[in-house]
Amino acid sequence: MPRSLFHRLGLAAPAAALALVGLGVVAEDRAAERARIEAVTRPTTDFSAPERYERRPGGAATAFETLNRDAFSHPSANMPFERELDFKVGNGIFKKVWVSSPSSTKASDGLGPYYNARACLRCHLKDGRGRPPAPGETPVSMFLRLSIPPQNDADRAALRTYRRSVIPESTYGGQLQNFSVQGLLAEGRMSIVYEDVPVTLADGEVVTLRKPTYGLADLNHGPAHPDVMLSPRVAPPMIGLGLLEAIAEADILAGADPDDADGDGISGRASRAWSDEHGKVMLGRFGWKAGQPTVSQQAASAFRGDIGISTPLYPPPYGDCTPVQADCRAAPHGGVSDRQTIEATAEMFDTLVFYSRNLAVPARRDIDDPTVLAGKRLFYKSGCAACHTPKFVTRRDSIGREQSFQLIWPYTNLLLHDMGEGLADGRPEGAASGREWRTPPLWGIGLTETVNGHTFFLHDGRARNLLEAILWHGGEAEASRRQVVDMTKSERDALLAFLNSL
Repeated sequence: MPRSLFHRLGLAAPAAALALVGLGVVAEDRAAERARIEAVTRPTTDFSAPERYERRPGGAATAFETLNRDAFSHPSANMPFERELDFKVGNGIFKKVWVSSPSSTKASDGLGPYYNARACLRCHLKDGRGRPPAPGETPVSMFLRLSIPPQNDADRAALRTYRRSVIPESTYGGQLQNFSVQGLLAEGRMSIVYEDVPVTLADGEVVTLRKPTYGLADLNHGPAHPDVMLSPRVAPPMIGLGLLEAIAEADILAGADPDDADGDGISGRASRAWSDEHGKVMLGRFGWKAGQPTVSQQAASAFRGDIGISTPLYPPPYGDCTPVQADCRAAPHGGVSDRQTIEATAEMFDTLVFYSRNLAVPARRDIDDPTVLAGKRLFYKSGCAACHTPKFVTRRDSIGREQSFQLIWPYTNLLLHDMGEGLADGRPEGAASGREWRTPPLWGIGLTETVNGHTFFLHDGRARNLLEAILWHGGEAEASRRQVVDMTKSERDALLAFLNSL
C-alpha cells in the first residue's frame, strides 16, 4: 500500500496496515466503512487459530519491546520522531518528586499540604498497577475515597445534573490523605481487616478468598461524618489510555443495555460525568467507576487529590483540603504569586497528559498456543466477552495521531455493571451505584507480575491472583462465575493461560 494512502487513511505507515484490514479508503462512503468496521470487530466464532492482527492489541501503536519491568513504559510505536521529546518530557513530569513550599526548587514545590503520594510514579509504579499495603505498611498506591449522602436540595441538584459525582465528607474531603507537609498533621490512616471466605470448586479444589473491611483510624481533625461512605482504590495501569479515549461514544453506547432488553442478564449502563474541561456532561470512561470523561481531567484530578498540586484545570493550590481545614488552606503554595496559584504549569500539564495518552500497550504473547486458544474459547463460552468486549476501532478524528483509526483489543466495554454484593462498596459515584463498577480493560493484565512484582487485582487488590478475581464476580457476572466454578482444572488453567497472554 503506498505511503500516501496510509496518510489519507489517517494511519501511520507501515504498521498501520495492521490497524484496519480492508476497512475502506477515503472514497468510500461512511456507511460502507461502518459495515467494514462492524465486520472486523464482530466477535469471533473460530478458536482454531489466532485472529488476524490479534498480536497487536494497540493497533499500530503496540509496543514490541523486551518484556521486563519497563514493559508498560514505552511510547506509542507509531509516534513520529519529532513527538518523542514531548513523551520523554512528560515522563519526567510523571516521575517528578514534588516538595513542599516554600522551596528553592521552584519548578517542583507546592506539594500537599495533605497528600497520598509525592509523584505520579509513586502510585503507578513503572506505569503499572498499585497494590494494597502489607501488614504494618503505610499505603502509597492505595487510598480511601470518602463521601456522604446529599445533605440538602443543592447537593441533590448537583448530583442529579452530574455537576458533582459525590458530596465530599465535610471535614476530610473526597479522599483520606495519610501524609502531610511539615507543620501539619496528616488526616489519618486507613485500616484494613481481612476475613477468609472459602469457595469450593466443582472438582473439590478449595480457593480461599479474603474479604476486606475498611475503616478510618487515628483521625487528626475530629470525627468523620456519621454517614461517611468509604471506598478503597488501587492505582490502575496507565497503558492504552489514549486509545480508550479515542473509541467513539456511539460504539460504547451500542453495547449498553440498561433494561436488559435481550434478556441475557447483562445490563451495562453508560456512565455520565461533568467535564470541567469542556463545560458539559460527557460519557464517563476513566476511573474504577468511570467517573472521569477524559485523560486530562483524570490527570488533573489525580494531581489535586493525590499530590495536592494545582493545574490549569483546578487552580486552587490546597488540593483536597476542606474549608474546615483552615491551616491547610492557608499553607504556602508553589504558585508564582498569591494570584497565580498554578503549581503544575500548562506546559508541564500538557506534556504529562500527552505522556499518559501514549503509554503503549505491549504486544500479545503466545497467541497461537493451543492452551491459550482453548482458554480463549472458554472466555467467550462463559460469557466473559459480553462485558470485556474484545475489539473496537478508534475514531479517525482522535485527539492524537497515534490513536486515530486503529483496531484495538482492550477487552472492555467501558460500561457500568452491577457486580453483586460481594464487590459492592455501598458508595454511589456519579451515575454508578454502590454495586456498579466500570469493566476494566484486560490488556496487559498478564504482565502485572513482570512489571509490578505482584498479582493483586480488582479495585482494592483483594484478589491475590486472577482466579480469585474471577471468583469475586457476582451480580451480572454471576452466571459466568458459576461456569468457571464448574470447569475442570485443565479448563481453568486454559482460561488463566489466555488471560495471562493478554
